[in-house]
Amino acid sequence: MALPLFARLEAILFASGEPLSLTRLGQILDATHEEVGEAIVTLHQGLTGRGLALVVTDTEVELRTAPDAAESVKKLRESELARDLGKASLETLAMVLYKGGATRSEIDWVRGVNSGAALRSLLMRGLVERIDDPADKRRAKYLPTAEALAHLGVSVRDHLPRFEEFSAALLEQEAKAAQAAESLT
Repeated sequence: MALPLFARLEAILFASGEPLSLTRLGQILDATHEEVGEAIVTLHQGLTGRGLALVVTDTEVELRTAPDAAESVKKLRESELARDLGKASLETLAMVLYKGGATRSEIDWVRGVNSGAALRSLLMRGLVERIDDPADKRRAKYLPTAEALAHLGVSVRDHLPRFEEFSAALLEQEAKAAQAAESLT
């Protein structure tokens, strides 16, 4: 049984972990602008009184925690910030540092898993910052902050352990992936 459009919309927004344009949602869901609009209204109504809410602008939609859950979410974030960085966050931070910035899809591809939670943790701690990707304004790029370098006890990215070796390995891996993608076309 196929899920209704509003349920697929909810799944896409949850999986993305970031705002998606209405145009992109239409492409992903294979739906018209009007159908996406109706699905947004239906999903918004269905989320009333629950822990999640939609944030809708003229061009984008994002699934967020409901404002009424702010105190509970604040407690969670405070407890997360009190913990040491976990393996997933360290892997994600290493990818951003050694690559000099990366998109979520690049991080996910290298790690082989969804890195949304790790990126959120790093953003909350101020270890990475999110900017529009200069190569494609439809996606975000994550850059290391000075706080990340200070957290690791280095003042310059080049002073990270085995910096040249790991940076070269990442570039080599990207070249292989590009070659493989090219050979498929």
